[in-house]
Amino acid sequence: MASARWSGLILALLSSLVAFGYPRSPSWTLEKRSLLEGKDDGIEVYSTTISCKVTSRFAHNVVTTRAVNRADTAKEVSFDVELPKTAFITNFTLTIDGVTYPGNVKEKEVAKKQYEKAVSQGKTAGLVKASGRKLEKFTVSVNVAAGSKVTFELTYEELLKRNKGRYEMYLKIQPKQLVKHFEIEADIFEPQGISMLDAEASFITNDLLGSALTQSFSGKKGHVSFKPSLDQQRSCPTCTDSLLDGDFTITYDVNRESPANVQVVNGYFVHFFAPQGLPVVPKNVVFVIDVSGSMQGRKMEQTKDALLKILEDMSEEDYLNFILFSGDVTTWKDNLVQATPENIEEARMFVRNIRDQGMTNINDGLLRGISMLNKAREENRVPERSTSIVIMLTDGDANVGESRPQKIQENVRNAIGGKFPLYNLGFGNNLNYNFLESLALENHGLARRIYEDSDANLQLQGFYEEVANPLLTEVEVEYPQNAILDLTQNTYQHFYDGSEIVVAGRLVDKDMNNFKADVKGHGAINDITFTEEVDMKEMEKALQEQDYIFGDYIERLWAYLTIEQLLEKCKKAHGDEKENLTAQALDLSLKYHFVTPLTSMVVTKPEDNENQMALADKPGEGPADTVIPSTAHLNIYQAPPPPSYYVDGDPHFIIQIPEKDDAICFNIDEDPGTVLRLIQDPITGFTVNGQIIGDKKGSSNSETRKTYFGKLGIANAQMDFRIEVTTEKITLWNGAVQSTFSWLDTVTVTQDGLSVVINRKKNMVVSFGDGVTFVVVLHQVWKKHPVHLDFLGFYVVDSHRMSSQTHGLLGQFFHPFDFKVSDIHPDSDPTKPHATMVVKNHQLTVTRGSQRDYRKDANNGTKVACWFVHNNGQGLIDGVHSDYIVSNLF
Repeated sequence: MASARWSGLILALLSSLVAFGYPRSPSWTLEKRSLLEGKDDGIEVYSTTISCKVTSRFAHNVVTTRAVNRADTAKEVSFDVELPKTAFITNFTLTIDGVTYPGNVKEKEVAKKQYEKAVSQGKTAGLVKASGRKLEKFTVSVNVAAGSKVTFELTYEELLKRNKGRYEMYLKIQPKQLVKHFEIEADIFEPQGISMLDAEASFITNDLLGSALTQSFSGKKGHVSFKPSLDQQRSCPTCTDSLLDGDFTITYDVNRESPANVQVVNGYFVHFFAPQGLPVVPKNVVFVIDVSGSMQGRKMEQTKDALLKILEDMSEEDYLNFILFSGDVTTWKDNLVQATPENIEEARMFVRNIRDQGMTNINDGLLRGISMLNKAREENRVPERSTSIVIMLTDGDANVGESRPQKIQENVRNAIGGKFPLYNLGFGNNLNYNFLESLALENHGLARRIYEDSDANLQLQGFYEEVANPLLTEVEVEYPQNAILDLTQNTYQHFYDGSEIVVAGRLVDKDMNNFKADVKGHGAINDITFTEEVDMKEMEKALQEQDYIFGDYIERLWAYLTIEQLLEKCKKAHGDEKENLTAQALDLSLKYHFVTPLTSMVVTKPEDNENQMALADKPGEGPADTVIPSTAHLNIYQAPPPPSYYVDGDPHFIIQIPEKDDAICFNIDEDPGTVLRLIQDPITGFTVNGQIIGDKKGSSNSETRKTYFGKLGIANAQMDFRIEVTTEKITLWNGAVQSTFSWLDTVTVTQDGLSVVINRKKNMVVSFGDGVTFVVVLHQVWKKHPVHLDFLGFYVVDSHRMSSQTHGLLGQFFHPFDFKVSDIHPDSDPTKPHATMVVKNHQLTVTRGSQRDYRKDANNGTKVACWFVHNNGQGLIDGVHSDYIVSNLF
C-alpha cells in the first residue's frame, strides 16, 4: 500500500540572494562569505503561516509568506517550499504592492511552447523538481523594489493514506530567520470521530511545549496550533538565528467502531474501509535479491541486515525462500519451506553468507521465484488459505540473459497470470525505475525506491512491515447495480493491517434516501462480507460542520483519486488505451485546477494574458527535470538539473542522455601538455579548453598511461572575460583587470551577467546570466604521493542559452542526437558486456562500464553507468580527436 506520510513541507524563505541590477563596470563586486547566518540585507520576512484543513483524510493546505524590502535599493527575495510528491498544487499567487498575479493551470504542451518563446527572448526559467525521498521542490523568486511588500501564497491538496494504523502530516520547518508572526494552524474534521491526535517537533523545547504548541480533539474535531513568539524562536536568549529548524509532525487516527464508513455530499461519495481484529492470512514470500557486483559494499551489508531483521518478524505459519540473481540464478531451497525456528535459523546462516558477484539477470531471477510460488500452490505445499508475494530488490538494469524491458514485462506478466502481487524495490538511482514501476503495477504490486543512505536497511524493513500482515485477499467493494457512476478502483488483491481502502464515485440519483455498500474478501479462516448502510438525511446532519469543511471536498477527493489512478494506469498502458487514459487525466486536471504530470501552472500579469509564465511543473521519476518559463516581470528560477555533459578522471568524457536514461562515455589519449577544445560557440562567444597533465611516473604507453586535466581556460569574447583554473589557483581577467584567488579561498565574485563562486578546496561555479553554468571540481591527492597529481573535473550544468553552432568535444553533444544499442553479449569480464551501437550513421562496438560524477562528492563520487566508445571516441565524435587539439588555453 502507498505510504501514509504527508511527507514533507520545508518552508525556507531565502532572502536577498543576489542584489538586482549590477552596473556594467570593469571593477568586481567581491563578497567574502560570512560564517554567520541571517545577516541583515534589508529584506524582512514578517509573516509566515501554514494553514491546514483536513476533512475525511483530504488535506487542503495554504502556505503564505509576507516580506518587505526595507533597503534603499531593489532586492531579490525567494520563496522555497518542499511539498509531498503525492500532492497536487492547486494555486499559486504573488501579490506585490497590492497587485496580484494569479495562477492558472494549463496543458503542459502549452507551457512548453511559452517556455521556448521565453527562452528565445532571453527570459529566465524555473521549475518544480524532485528533491528528496518523498518531496519535490517549488521555488520562485521576485525582485522587490525598495520599500515594497510581497506576498507568496501556495495552495496544494493531498489525500492522506493510512499506514501502520495512522495518518501522518509531516512538515519540515526551516524559516531561516526570526519571523515576527510565525504560525501553523491545523483543523481536522473526521465524521467517524477522532480516536487519537498528537503533535511533536524535533526542535521544540520544554518552554515551547508548554506555551507555543497546543493540541486538542473531541468527537469529530481536532486542532493543532503552533505560535512561537520572537523570543521563543531564538536559539539562545541573545541570538538572532532561529531555533525553528527540523521536523513538525501531526499524527492522528479515527474511531473504528465500524469497519467501513461512507460519506455522501452533493451527489459524490467516498467509502473508507479498514476492519480491525481479523487474523492474519499466512504468507508465502519469495525474496528475489540482486547479488550482482554493483551490490557490493554497504548496499549488500544493509540488504543482509534488513533480511535478518525480516526473518525475526516472520510468523511460523508463513512460508519462504530466497532467490539470488547475478549472471546466474541460485536458490536457498528447492521449494518453499515453512518459517519454523529451525528453518529460520538456517535462513539466517544463508543470508549472512550472501556474496556479490557477476552481472544482473533480472528476468531469470523473477521467473524462478514465480515458478516456485506457482509450484507450491499446485502441489498443495502451502495452506489453501494463504497468499503469495514476490519481493524483488535490485540496484541496476538487466544486462545479461533477457535484457529487453518489454520482454521481461511480458514474461513476468504471463508467469504470474494475475494470481499474486509483485513488489519491486529499486536500490539507489542508477537503475530504470520507470521499468520497475511498470513491472510492479501491471502485476498488482508497487515499486519503491530505496535511497542509498545510512538508514537503507530501515527503509527495507519498513516496506516489509507494510505488507507483512495481510488480513484479506481478493477484496471487492460492491454497490447497488445501476446506482453508481465513475467509480475509482474497487478491487484489491490484498488488504494489509494498518492500511485503508478508499473508493469514491458519483451517484446516479443524488436525491436517493439510502446508500448501501458491501465489501467482500477471503480471510484467514473463511470468506467475509462487510455491509454498510447509510441514511442520507443522517449523513447530512453529520456533515454540517462548515467551519471545518472546505468547499466540495468529496468531489475534489474523487477527482484527485481518479487522476492519480488514471496516471498509474498510463504507466502500464500502450497505444490507444494510453492516449485515452491520458486524455481523461488531462481533462480532470484542467477542470479541477490540479498541477499533475500533464499540466503546468501559468502565472499571468493582471489583464495581460499574453504576458505569461509557466510556474509550477510536476516531475516524474525520470532523470531529467522539465524546465518551465518565466517572464521578465517575475524572476523565476530553480537550481539546475544534474549535469548532462562532463569530463573528469583519465580524462573520461561522459554524455548523459536523459530521454534514454543512459549515458555514453569515451577517453581521449594524448600526451601531457596537449590542449583540447571542449566547447566553442561562435554566436555567444564562449570557449572552454583544457590542458592535459600526466602522472609523476607515467608510462610512455598510451594504453596504460594515466592523464588528466590540470588546467582549464574559460572565456567569453563578447564580455572580454577569461578564467584560467589550475589545481593551485584561479585567475580572472575582466579586460585588462586581473584578480587571482587560491583554492583556500571561499569567495563570490559578481558583475552584471556573471557570477564566480569559489568553494574552498572543493569546486568553482561559473554562471553567465541565466542559461550557462559550469562547475570545476578540484581533486586533491597526498602531496607526497609517488605517482598521482592533483587534477580538475569540468561539468556543464546548464547550457540551454548556448547556440546551435556550439561544438567541441563536449559542446557538439549539446544538440539532440540518438543512438541504439543491440546485441548485448558477455565478454571475458562478465561485468563489462559488449554491444553494438548505431550512432551518427556509424556502427560501433561498445563496452558497458561505469564512470564517476564527482560534482557533489569529490572523494567518492556517484557511479554513472555508460556505454564506452573505444579509440578516442571514433565514430561518436565528429571527425577525429586530433581535430580538437588547439595551441593554447585561449
